[in-house]
Parts: sequence; C-alpha cells; structure tokens
Amino acid sequence: MNRKTKLFTDKMDSGKRLSRDFYTRDVLDVAPELPGKSLVIILNEGSLGKFRITEVEAYRGSEDKACHAFKGRTARTEIMYHEGGSLYIYLIYGMYWMMNIVTGEKNNPQAVLIRGVEDYPGPGKLTKSLGIDKSFYGEDLVFSERIWIEDTGLVHPVKSGPRIGIEYAGEYWKTRPWRYYI
Repeated sequence: MNRKTKLFTDKMDSGKRLSRDFYTRDVLDVAPELPGKSLVIILNEGSLGKFRITEVEAYRGSEDKACHAFKGRTARTEIMYHEGGSLYIYLIYGMYWMMNIVTGEKNNPQAVLIRGVEDYPGPGKLTKSLGIDKSFYGEDLVFSERIWIEDTGLVHPVKSGPRIGIEYAGEYWKTRPWRYYI
C-alpha cells in the first residue's frame, strides 16, 4: 500500500455498503448524493483502499446528447440498460479507462461518471492509480468483493455546475448543471 493510500484509509470511518435501492433511482437523484461517499477497492497488492468521492457527472439516458446511450444500445453500452448498481467502464483516447456507475431501472440507460476521488482528481488518473480497467465492466457494486461504495454518514455541502468536455452535445446539454463536487 502506498503512503498516500494508507494515510487516507486510516482517517476514514468504516461505512455501510450502498444497497440496490440507492442505485435504482434516477441519475439526477443518485449523482448529487455520491460526493462524500467512499469508493472502496481491493488494490492490486491486496490491500483495502478507501477514497472519498469528490466529483461526479450525471448522464441521463437516450435524450441526453452527451450520454453514450443517445446513439442507442450497443455492445459497449449494454450494461447501461441493466438495473442500477453495476459499473460501465470504457476506454477513451486509447489510453484512459472511465468508470461510471449505472443508475435507474432496467432499460432506462443512465450513469454517473466518477470524475475524481480525494488525492486522485481526474477520471483517467483515478482509474490508472487504482488499477481499474475493462475487467471491471459490469461489476455489481452491491455484491462485488473487489469494489463497492460505502456511506460513512458524513455530510458534505455539494456544489453543482456544467459537465466538462462535452461541447459536441450542444449548448443545452453542455450547460446542464449535472456535475456535482465537494
């Protein structure tokens, strides 16, 4: 375990794993509640790491031009059409894995991109540092033994703003205040 992980793990209280009911709600209800919760992962060397989620973005189904589901159901987006609570992992720029949490009911494709955790800002740095790759695609956060999210009971004021890097989606969609951060 690296020094940064150990120090952060030591200062985190143990929390309660989030249940399926948390994830099967609308993405605009789930996303603002994720900052401040703990991403828990078994790291490559077998140690347990806990990282406070600091920034997320909501992507709301087939009507959202910034959402991958906007272009329809594909092999890549298939997991987004499942019941909330699984991970949607995809590669960008041929080098960065992006980690998203599927939300909502079955056949209503929504997801929350984890943009950052404490000490690892940026979705690419986060996944690279924590060893998250394609093997996590479809992982069920409710039952997984290697990754899950906990509610430690701590409450943080959450701010919102426009999502980042989605100019292609047009003015309306790029200005939705669906980025949430602490």
